[in-house]
Amino acid sequence: MEEYNLQEIRIEDYNIIKEYYQMRRPETADSNILDLYIWLNCYPTWYFTNDKGLMWVAKSEDGQYYSSIPCCKDEDLKECFLETQKYFNEVLQKKLVMYVVDKAAVDLLQLPEDEYVVVPDRTYADYVYDAEKLRTFSGKKYHKKKNHLNAFKREYEGRYEFKFLSKKDEPEILAFLEDWKKHKSDTEEHEFIDSEAVGIKYILEHEEVFDYKIGAVYVDNKLEAFTIGNYESKEDMVYIPVEKANPEIRGLYPYICSQFLIEAFPEAGKENREDDMGLEGLRKSKLSYNPIYMVEKYTIIQK
Repeated sequence: MEEYNLQEIRIEDYNIIKEYYQMRRPETADSNILDLYIWLNCYPTWYFTNDKGLMWVAKSEDGQYYSSIPCCKDEDLKECFLETQKYFNEVLQKKLVMYVVDKAAVDLLQLPEDEYVVVPDRTYADYVYDAEKLRTFSGKKYHKKKNHLNAFKREYEGRYEFKFLSKKDEPEILAFLEDWKKHKSDTEEHEFIDSEAVGIKYILEHEEVFDYKIGAVYVDNKLEAFTIGNYESKEDMVYIPVEKANPEIRGLYPYICSQFLIEAFPEAGKENREDDMGLEGLRKSKLSYNPIYMVEKYTIIQK
């Protein structure tokens, strides 16, 4: 263990880790450093580095170790991949399992079929959208969305307001999440929402470190929707790790989706709204916003 100098992910190391994240930008939610910190309480993760990149070691709830694609330059990917494998084989005494690997990485690695199984995983494919289309909902494909949006504006005219939120609004955000949870009946989803709330609390408490924006919609002076996003200039991409709205208010989801881009990222070209986790309802919703493409992801298993 000492040889690899395995590190815990700390807020003090944010700028160091971010430098590694910038070495390769595969357009995945998993390459968004904000996601790393939001979900740290849910997916315990460590890292080690060499002179080429940063390698991951993570542990699932059932005690299984896994990794994700190293943060390094394209030309160093194979070397860092093999370094990760070496850690799994020699230190953990386990075969390497690597999740949410982008297709570009799979193509770069060119792994031999007799040594690895490479499996596509639709569950974790990210949805990428034309940001201008989401600002305007113009065109035939967005007719239904535009109708819902206009219905919201008509019904709540003079009663709604878009605002930016910050650390000082933490109690209100967490209270909203607790209330939003009531719309979900599944116990597993409740646990997921609770973990997400812990992560949101964490990034709020360290807002001076992170580069993100929180947009919110108030209806009758009550918080009814909020979203968190950050921008990566290399891809001209807005990433949306969190978006929540009162589902009983028609058109509120399209409104916050559109208005947040207008107010927070008016010039951005694309938006990554992450994966659907294999949930049928979420998949239907994300497809209804008409993605321009999907970012495919794979699982790599050492034989």
